[in-house]
Amino acid sequence: MSNLHDCAQRYGLVTRLLHWGMAIVLGWQFVTVLAHVLLEDSVLDKFAWGTHKATGLLLMVLVVIRLLWAFYNRNRRPAAVSIPARLGHLALYALLFVIPFVALLRQYGSGREFVAFGMTVMPGFDGKIEWMIAPAGLLHGNLGWLLLFMVIGHAAMAFVHRRQGGEDVLARMIGR
Repeated sequence: MSNLHDCAQRYGLVTRLLHWGMAIVLGWQFVTVLAHVLLEDSVLDKFAWGTHKATGLLLMVLVVIRLLWAFYNRNRRPAAVSIPARLGHLALYALLFVIPFVALLRQYGSGREFVAFGMTVMPGFDGKIEWMIAPAGLLHGNLGWLLLFMVIGHAAMAFVHRRQGGEDVLARMIGR
């Protein structure tokens, strides 16, 4: 088996690239939101917020790719440290999919065109579809903040496991 695939001791190169790539993209998403909330109408806000939707779409695509790759490697991957760790990872994946999904639903329901990376993802139309807009208005931001706290907890737990001397989960994702 090549080092591209996962194995019982560590994650393979593809999983690690997806994990850390998604971490960077998700980190940028949080920068865009924090700039929008804390520095409204600043140059940083205008630039960063303009990338939020396209970056969210990219993140959703990466989540789908990562889930497919994880399914392909399901019998080779390192074992979960505990049931709470497994449930936490499932919750992270669910949020990483649901948050952009409801945003895309809202985008379509708004009737506005959505162009990302120079491609028309959704053409615009006249009118609105309220039942598509409402879930994102209720969930997108609140679930985003929940995701931020869960990501912080996820990173903290990697260091906790490393310091406790048991399973060094961070080393599995670094590739050592």
